[in-house]
Amino acid sequence: MDSKSIDFASIAADARQICASGGSPGDRLQKLCGYLNSKVSHYDWFGFYIAERNQKELFLGPFAGEPTEHTRIPFGRGICGQAAESKETFLVDDVSAASNYLACSLKVKSEIVVPVFAPGSREVAGEIDIDSHQVAAFTSGDRAFLESLAGIVAADVEALRA
Repeated sequence: MDSKSIDFASIAADARQICASGGSPGDRLQKLCGYLNSKVSHYDWFGFYIAERNQKELFLGPFAGEPTEHTRIPFGRGICGQAAESKETFLVDDVSAASNYLACSLKVKSEIVVPVFAPGSREVAGEIDIDSHQVAAFTSGDRAFLESLAGIVAADVEALRA
């Protein structure tokens, strides 16, 4: 299924239900990772990085996909660190052409990273990180959906901050 035929409105409704369900914030985000990893075929790795309080560093939170060695990332380093530092979405169509890409798997061809802001502020609480095994996998539809999802998960991401 290509991203043009994905019903992002329906997926967003499901994401809202998951985030409103019982369990801890970490449990809800883990469930959401698994759901999105299985629901959207080009989301080969779906996870959250959480921003340390009073530090410029991210730590790995809930994710679905292959394990990664990148469990801590300083702001400014790699695509994830750049997104956290700039407070902007980064979409990389071809990671082999990105000099600052932190390789986690030879299978990864493209990546999108979306900052998640603490509720009511522009402070980065964490971010959504998605890897795809396809070059140029992410469209403007993915970007709009994921930026909307960042608002849906903001309270749960904020709750995981150390």
